[in-house]
Amino acid sequence: MTSGKRLLVVAHVPSDNTRRLAEAVMRGACNPDVEGIQSLHIPPLLATADDVLTADAIILGTTENLGYMSGALKDFFDRIYYPCLELKQGLPCAMYIRAGNDGTGTKRAIDTILTGLRWRQVQEPIICKGDFQPEFIDQCEELGLAMAASLEAGII
Repeated sequence: MTSGKRLLVVAHVPSDNTRRLAEAVMRGACNPDVEGIQSLHIPPLLATADDVLTADAIILGTTENLGYMSGALKDFFDRIYYPCLELKQGLPCAMYIRAGNDGTGTKRAIDTILTGLRWRQVQEPIICKGDFQPEFIDQCEELGLAMAASLEAGII
């Protein structure tokens, strides 16, 4: 059975490790046990309001840059905010942050924007902080799988 639902992953990947995290999210989102979900990763500088308008759920991925989200993700929000504001209220979303420090400033900044957009966070944010750890990949793969499976089941 095909639901025809779309999971959009907007993730900034400026390094090999952040690329590995985005790939893990996509691996989970494209798990063969989940059917009927089209999962698509688009870098934030290329993602458009139309991409968001056709999405049924979204995963946001960013680095922590000086205690804030990446400029690329901020640019994404700046471009899609008003075109999506009224039309995508309640959009299920989740996020992961690759943080060298603690990620709290980055999370707070994204939370503020998500509140303004009236998107609905359906999972606790994953904050991959400190030195890169192999479990970050597992956490991101689980995030992708949970979002896709929840979308398939109609939970989100």
